[in-house]
Amino acid sequence: MDLIVIDGDTVNFLPTFGSAVVSVQPGKITASGKTTVKGKKVCVAGDESKVEVKNCSYVAPPFVIPGQGTLTIKKLGSDQLTTKSKSGNKSMIIKGSIFIAEFKVTSPAKQPPPANTPDPLPMYPGQGKLVPSNAKIKAT
Repeated sequence: MDLIVIDGDTVNFLPTFGSAVVSVQPGKITASGKTTVKGKKVCVAGDESKVEVKNCSYVAPPFVIPGQGTLTIKKLGSDQLTTKSKSGNKSMIIKGSIFIAEFKVTSPAKQPPPANTPDPLPMYPGQGKLVPSNAKIKAT
């Protein structure tokens, strides 16, 4: 049993994405479940794919002139979806432990002059946590 994630709950990304260090900002998750907790919809499988935190700066040595990118949830952890409780035939999202995140580069970081070489990697893998505002209602 773990806490159910509901509409507007916080999504925290950890700052280390492989060799990149991202100036992370919290995101919010939007729920589409049919069930409500405290008057807000519950988050169900698939809602995590809509989380985006744009315009986060990053560096990835030797690319120390900051670039920018977007944080997303790539895949929930195996303990972040209910196996028994459902909302409209979909598993509900629960707090669990850690999800797999992705940082997608939109403007590459660069090496300092005279090289000015841009970071060649289009994305970096990372992790994050869900922070439920609901402190009482749990599901499995």
